[in-house]
Amino acid sequence: MNALEALLNPLTTLTEETRLTLANLADAATGLTVPSLRLGVTGLARSGKTVFLTALVHNLVHGGRLPLFSASAGRRMTSAHLQPQPDDAVPRFDYEAHVSALVKGRIWPDSTRQVSELRLTIDYESASYFYRKLGPGRLHVDLIDYPGEWLLDLPLLGKDFATFSAEALERARAENRAQIAEPFLKVLAETDPQSDENEPAAQELALRFKDYLATCRADAHALSMLPPGRFLMPGDLDGSPALTFAPLDIPVDAAPARSGTLRAMMERRYEAYKTHVVRPFFRNHFARLDRQIVLVDVLHALNAGPHAIADLEVALSEVLGAFRPGKRSWLSSILSRRIDRILFAATKADHLHSADHDRLEAILKRLVTRAEERARFRGAQVDVLAMAAVRATREAMVKHRGEELPAILGTPLPGEQLNGERYDGKTEIAMFPGDLPLNPESLFRQAESFSEVTGPKIRRGKSSLQFLRFRPPELDTTAEGLTLSLPHIRLDRALEFLIGDRLA
Repeated sequence: MNALEALLNPLTTLTEETRLTLANLADAATGLTVPSLRLGVTGLARSGKTVFLTALVHNLVHGGRLPLFSASAGRRMTSAHLQPQPDDAVPRFDYEAHVSALVKGRIWPDSTRQVSELRLTIDYESASYFYRKLGPGRLHVDLIDYPGEWLLDLPLLGKDFATFSAEALERARAENRAQIAEPFLKVLAETDPQSDENEPAAQELALRFKDYLATCRADAHALSMLPPGRFLMPGDLDGSPALTFAPLDIPVDAAPARSGTLRAMMERRYEAYKTHVVRPFFRNHFARLDRQIVLVDVLHALNAGPHAIADLEVALSEVLGAFRPGKRSWLSSILSRRIDRILFAATKADHLHSADHDRLEAILKRLVTRAEERARFRGAQVDVLAMAAVRATREAMVKHRGEELPAILGTPLPGEQLNGERYDGKTEIAMFPGDLPLNPESLFRQAESFSEVTGPKIRRGKSSLQFLRFRPPELDTTAEGLTLSLPHIRLDRALEFLIGDRLA
C-alpha cells in the first residue's frame, strides 16, 4: 500500500478524497479556456530549488539557449510571460528578487523555507498540422515551490506516535548518529514517559531533539532523513505546542497512554502536528500536483561521506513513497489527480568536468532505483539526469606534473577552503575535484542486512572527493549590449521531459 493511501483511517478517507475531488473540479473549471499544468519543485536543503525555478523562468522569458526543448528549438514557442498566480492565499515566488541576486549581486538567493507559487504562461504553435489550423495554443504552468523536508512528513500520516518514536530512535542510535544524538539521548534516558505531563520537560526534550536534527543536517554530516520537517523550518509555528514534542522510549505495541502523562501529552501534540501542519500541506498543495521534479544535491552527500549517501538513499525512497503516481487521463485528472511524470535531477553538475556527468547521473539513478520501480509500476514516467540550472564554472585542461587533467574554472564563494587555502570570493581558480567512480555500486557497500529506517551499515572511510561552492557567473552580453539569459547544463532536457509534450 502506498504511504499516502494509508495516511487516512477508514472513517476519514472518503471525506478527504471528496475534498480533493472538489478541488480538482474547481481547477478543471478554471482551465476550460486555457489548460494549466501544476509542476511541483522540491528537494532537500541546499539542492537548488530557488535557483532552478529562477533559471527556468529567466530562460523561457528571455529566450535562453534551449536546444533540447523542442518548442523553443523549433521556434514554436512565441512568448512566455508571468501572470498573477491562481491561489491568492499562497505566497508568490519572488522571482524578481532572485534574478537580481543572481545577475547583479552574483550571490545565490535565499533557500526555500515555505510553499510559494508562480504562474508562467506560454504561448505556442502546435507541432501538429491539425491543431495549428485551430489557432495558437496557450498553457499556464503553475510552479509550486516547497521544501523537500515537508515530503518526509507525509508518511507520518500513516504512523502513530509509537511507530514514529521507534523509527526516530532507531536512527538516533545508529552508529553514524549516536554521538550527534548523545545530548538528546541523555535527556531521553532520564525521562519517564509515565510521569505527569510537564511543559518545561516537554520543551527541554523537544529542544534537544531539534538540536540533534539540525546538527545532522549541517555540512559535516549532510544527513537527509530528518522528520519532522517543520522542526528545522518552523516559520510562524515556532514555539507552538504542535512543534513541541519528541519521540519517547515506548514499545510499538504499548497499551494506550494514561491521561495526564507526559506520553499522552507528546502523543496529543504529535497528532496535532499531523492535523494542523501535515494534512493541510497534503490537501492544499501536494495532492493537486500534475508533475514533479525532485532536485538532489548528490555532491553534498559525497563530500560528507558514505553515511550521508546511505541516508540520502533512504530519504529519496521515502520522498517517492509519498507521491501519488499514475498514468494521466482526462477523467483521472479531474476525479483523482496523479503525478504522471517525475524527474530526479542531480544538481550542481557544473562542479564537475563534463566527463563525469554520466557518472553523476548513474549515481543518482542507483540512489532512486527502488523508488523509481514503484512509480513506473503505477504508470508514471520517471527520468534521471545531471544538470546545473545555473552554470557557475567553465571547463579547461590544465597541466599537473606533466599530465593534462580535465579541470573546472570558477570563483569560489567567500570563505570556501581547499588544501588549507581560504578564498575571498574574487579570485578565479582552476581545480580538479576528483573522478567519480565508474561503478556507482562502490559507493553502496552494504552489510548483510538493510534497514528501511537507517539504510545499510557502512564500513568505508570518508570520500576523498572534494567540491567547492562557486559564485554565480557574470552574464555575457551581445554586441548590442543585451544581457543574455542565465547559462545552464541540461535545463532544456528537464523542460522537455516536464512540459514538452503539453506544447506539442
